[in-house]
Amino acid sequence: MISVVLAEDMHMVRGALVALLDIETDIEIVAEVDSGSDILPTVFAHRPDVAVIDIDLPGMDGLTAAAEVHEKLPSCRTLILTSLGQPGNLRRALEAHVSGFLLKDAPPSKLADAIRRIQAGERVIDPELALDAWSARENPLTARETEVLRLAAEGAEAADIAGRLFLSVGTVRNYLTTIVIKLGARNRVDALRIAREQGWL
Repeated sequence: MISVVLAEDMHMVRGALVALLDIETDIEIVAEVDSGSDILPTVFAHRPDVAVIDIDLPGMDGLTAAAEVHEKLPSCRTLILTSLGQPGNLRRALEAHVSGFLLKDAPPSKLADAIRRIQAGERVIDPELALDAWSARENPLTARETEVLRLAAEGAEAADIAGRLFLSVGTVRNYLTTIVIKLGARNRVDALRIAREQGWL
C-alpha cells in the first residue's frame, strides 16, 4: 500500500482528489492538509511514501514546502499538482527536488499512475511542460531581486520591503529599478506581470 499525504486548500478539489484516489486499491490517503505550513509536521507525523502538494497554498507555497520535505525527510517523495503550467514553475520545482510535476487538467488516471511511478523511484513530469521549460527564457533575476519583487507583488511598499529585508529604502528602490530593466518591463506592474507569466514568483 502506497501511503499519501494530500495538500490542497480548495475543499471541493481536495474532496475530488480523495474520492479519485480512494478507488485505487494500492493507494491510501493517510492525511489531508489545506495549508503549506502544515505539510512538514504532517509528513513527519505520518511518514508517507508520497506527498501530493498543490503549488499555490496559503501559509507556505507548495514548492517551498516540497523543498523542506526533501531536505528533512527525503524518503517522502513529492508530487506537485498545479493549474499553473508556466515553465518557470517547473524549473523551480526541479530545484526543489520534486519527484513529479502534473497539471490539474491531466486525465484522472494519470494521478494514480504518477504516484505509483514516483513511489517506485521514477521522476514524472508533464511532457508538454517539460518541452516548454526546455526552450523557456531563463529567470534573469537574482534570488534577492526575486524576493524584493515577491514582496512588492504582495503589495508591500519600498519602506516595508526595506524593513523586512534589513535594507535601506534606496537599495530597495535600486533593486526595483534593476528588476524593471532586466525584465524589459515598462514599470513595476508590468515587471510583476512578466514574472508571474513566466512562473518566476
